[in-house]
Amino acid sequence: MKNKSQGMYILAISLISALGGFLFGYDWVVIGGAKPFYEQFFHIADIPHLQGWAVSCALIGCILGTLISGALSDRYGRKKLLIFSALLFLISAIGTGAANTFTPFILYRILGGIGIGLASNLSPMYIAEISPANVRGKFVSLNQLTIVIGILAAQIANWFIADGMDNEITGAEILNSWNGTMGWRWMFWAEGIPAVLFFGMMWFVPESPRWLARRHKHDKVNQILTKIGGVDYAANAILEIESSMKNEGDKVSFSSLFRPGVVGVVVLGIVLAAFQQWCGINVIFMYADEIFTAAGYNVSDMLFNVIIIGTVNLLFTLLAMFTVDKVGRKKLMLIGSAGLAVIYSVLGTFYYLGIQGWPLLVLVVLSIACYASTLAPITWVVLSEIFPNRIRGVSMAVATFSLWTASMLLTFFFPIINNAIEASGSFWLFAILCFGGFIFIKNKLVETKGKSLEEIEKELVN
Repeated sequence: MKNKSQGMYILAISLISALGGFLFGYDWVVIGGAKPFYEQFFHIADIPHLQGWAVSCALIGCILGTLISGALSDRYGRKKLLIFSALLFLISAIGTGAANTFTPFILYRILGGIGIGLASNLSPMYIAEISPANVRGKFVSLNQLTIVIGILAAQIANWFIADGMDNEITGAEILNSWNGTMGWRWMFWAEGIPAVLFFGMMWFVPESPRWLARRHKHDKVNQILTKIGGVDYAANAILEIESSMKNEGDKVSFSSLFRPGVVGVVVLGIVLAAFQQWCGINVIFMYADEIFTAAGYNVSDMLFNVIIIGTVNLLFTLLAMFTVDKVGRKKLMLIGSAGLAVIYSVLGTFYYLGIQGWPLLVLVVLSIACYASTLAPITWVVLSEIFPNRIRGVSMAVATFSLWTASMLLTFFFPIINNAIEASGSFWLFAILCFGGFIFIKNKLVETKGKSLEEIEKELVN
């Protein structure tokens, strides 16, 4: 970056795009705080399969959103699809809160899930395509930071709206309370505020210059890149972009992913995306209640949940932002996979030996810190960088689809695995997976720090 104004411009448009991450985090978590109240309202508190469907239905939307995001963003642009995702978040927030029967509630949650699928794919990709190489990691990491802030915002909103609710209150009392009739609605409606901001502000950001280059809109490309990095930066970037797209047609399809040289990069993205979910951090969150309770804390207290998990998540995501362009993507992912493998090995041993209390609490906080500073944000950075310009949209969609599918499979199969091999075996299994991830990253991932997207493409695509 040549001067402060250019840096502020990139920061501004990155933050606006990263509001998609904020809404992703908020929409994903808000349902947890509303759960005790809408379950009574819809009379599903004693129907386990409907309880599970209410929580997990958004995942169907996530997968659908990722499936349509690649082809549509390559056809219509990143900006228009992000505006569309903002509209979906807004409609979902209003509709979910206004629902008086269970079926509309589910449909609006699925609609919000489509918004998550679009935003989780497009926000980091857009930021990567407008950021100079030397600061790209930091700016793409903004998306993960806003996800974490969105999670915190949802937890805080839920806690404030439900404030004063006695933990010992019965189902009938909840149904007749303000929280049971209106409070849970306001938890969803609160999402409408950032959704309106996202929708309104996205109109003022530029389209991705790399997408515009594929549409041969060279004057706009030059104008945007000059505003981002100056005249010399624009000239060099345009040459690299045009070189990477030479002899390429305009039409992009899924068959493009199977071309020689490209398929290996796509497989790399699919594996890294799935590994981010299968690295075991979800197990930590599944065991959080048990671990905190064993340490003598009441995890039903939402404020405590915010202070412990939310704060650790936020602080170590910030750490990742300041290290990703200095330490490098590959090194941080190796540190994360190795660190989690060690922590899980110890956790599994503690469970096997029957050790409880504060040692488990320390390990769970360490695992969250390790994940938040490495695999959580850096995976998104790498995915936004490694795919060739021409097929970045559809490739990113395939990788994000892999991520959400891995999440769904883990959610479904974990209770079966845990029942078969118990807690100690589960942690040891994920330790092995993390070790396997370490080997894969060491052998297959190149360092992308400080390289232009076109330089990365030359290195990865044979």
